[in-house]
Amino acid sequence: MTSTAGYRSGYSLSARLLLGAGILLIGVLPDHAEEALYSRGEALYRTHCSSCHEGGVARAPDASALRQFRPERISFTLMFGMMSQQGRDLSQDEIQAIVRYLVGTTPEQQQPLPDSTCGERAPALADASLPRWNGWGVDIAQHRFQPAGMAQLSPDDVPRLKLKWAFGFPGDTRAYAQPTVWGGRVFVGSAGGKVYALDARLGCQRWVFDAGFGVRTAITIGEDERGTTAYFGDQRGEAYALDAESGKLLWRRRVDAHAGAVITGAPTLANNVLYVPVSSVEEVLAIDPRYSCCTFRGLIAALDARTGEVLWRGYVSPPAQPIRLNEIGVQLFGPSGGAIWSSPTVDLQTNRIYATTGDSYLDPASTTSDAFVAFDLGTGRLAWSRQMTEGDAYNIACSGQYRANCPGTKGPDFDFGSSPILVDLHDGRRALVAGQKSGIVYALDPDRDGAIIWQRRVGLGSTLGGVQWGSAADDANVYVAVSDVGLKTVPPSTAGAQKSVFGIPMKLDPSQGGGLYALNQATGEIVWHAAHPGCGDRPGCSPAQSAAVTATPGVVFSGGLDGHLRAYAAKSGEIIWDVDTMRDYATVNGVSAHGGSLDGPGPVIAGGILYVNSGYTNYGTAPGNVLLAFSVDGQ
Repeated sequence: MTSTAGYRSGYSLSARLLLGAGILLIGVLPDHAEEALYSRGEALYRTHCSSCHEGGVARAPDASALRQFRPERISFTLMFGMMSQQGRDLSQDEIQAIVRYLVGTTPEQQQPLPDSTCGERAPALADASLPRWNGWGVDIAQHRFQPAGMAQLSPDDVPRLKLKWAFGFPGDTRAYAQPTVWGGRVFVGSAGGKVYALDARLGCQRWVFDAGFGVRTAITIGEDERGTTAYFGDQRGEAYALDAESGKLLWRRRVDAHAGAVITGAPTLANNVLYVPVSSVEEVLAIDPRYSCCTFRGLIAALDARTGEVLWRGYVSPPAQPIRLNEIGVQLFGPSGGAIWSSPTVDLQTNRIYATTGDSYLDPASTTSDAFVAFDLGTGRLAWSRQMTEGDAYNIACSGQYRANCPGTKGPDFDFGSSPILVDLHDGRRALVAGQKSGIVYALDPDRDGAIIWQRRVGLGSTLGGVQWGSAADDANVYVAVSDVGLKTVPPSTAGAQKSVFGIPMKLDPSQGGGLYALNQATGEIVWHAAHPGCGDRPGCSPAQSAAVTATPGVVFSGGLDGHLRAYAAKSGEIIWDVDTMRDYATVNGVSAHGGSLDGPGPVIAGGILYVNSGYTNYGTAPGNVLLAFSVDGQ
């Protein structure tokens, strides 16, 4: 629930209660009044919103994407949520007008979808013989490696993979949550705030739960004496526990009070404690020069898995303090930032939990930003940290029209978005391995306070470059995909049809980015490098491989912004399978669906089936709304 501290005096108690209940404040209006409200909303949107939402600002969806959101979500976000700073100068009537403009003059009458509920009885969730992929990285060490017994997909089978079924996310324009496979079911969140339990073989629906806000995290499954529970987080910073059999809500918990807090990394479960990583959108809020930037600090929250009670919060830095006034006299704070974007790694041998952090939002930059961090598993005390890029302070104001909140260093914005992988080396040592947006992969010694074992540059690095969302590791190598997405300025004569970034017409550069590396775990030496095959003449294509990598014995899978999912031979890097997911699909639930860019989550493999979401969109990449299941010969 939203704290009353977020409410503004301009709204009546009845309005607050209506919004809190998820009821839209717009009623039925006469035609002439509706048209006037629509026109007024369009003008207000152009004045107050379009510079970001039509200017390509990161994590600011454009009007076509906003129209896929439910009206009450837009209202709530402007009045009490993460956009309340931008909406604070708008009256209730003005917000109502903007919402009416975005949802349209008259809501479209959608055709009812066919019933996609499964007809046959579901297998037992607790059946240990059923193959599974749990959470982000399969295991609490975040290897993203599926053993042969669970994968049931040999290297010889991979070239024969064909589409088995497709499931469309109704009304969505993004597909950005990684699926989980457990008990013959696929659990997956959606940008529209729904969590689905689907039959793993057929794609039909077992149940659906409405969280109300986007669910970007993978689902983490746990079993205890109560039964099987599904855990996840949403884009308003709340963690959930659902009965995995029925979808019934067991508990919900706001894990951090900051208004900009969001959960993007899957919670990690160990010994009945749920460890939830917390990120934020305060980097975007800073674009408003009137916003007192910045006070969010990255953290892991440890929750009792049975009740949701917060056991401890481990922050990467101390509370922010006043540091100076910006150029229009608004108080600024620091240190801030250090968001934890990815799923944390649990080490039961030393009773520690590891994570990687993002940049600072304002200077002076914290010493724990762009770093590996280790917390005590029982108390949340910061045990050690190892910073990889010093002085990295950045927020979206640095690329906007008003730069009052931009730190003097202006980046380079070298976040870590990858979970650290805990591996055992052949000489008896252990290593934590993760790649950074700097284009460098690091291996640290967790038993020597993060001492660097090796480092290897694999990419150029940039705000969107380097290593984005994660790597995979078997018993010898770590497999690393490179983003290094490039952007080109569009000539004025063709700019009208192009996307823009920070108000400048841009397009993706088909000559820059991409590639997959195999690195020796012990030394960081390059075992092989497979370059991206290239985009050819495909319009708007990028060779960047930003999505997380997935591995099984003998095979490595990597998806790209071009919409292709490719399988590589683990020994040589030879491409042995390539599927273009960027097309229309007939879906098992009757939803009109299209594939797009592959980014963020990687594919998951269990029981001879490969599952992947297609349509992660950002910076002009291709939208989509489909979950795909591939099996040998489509059987």
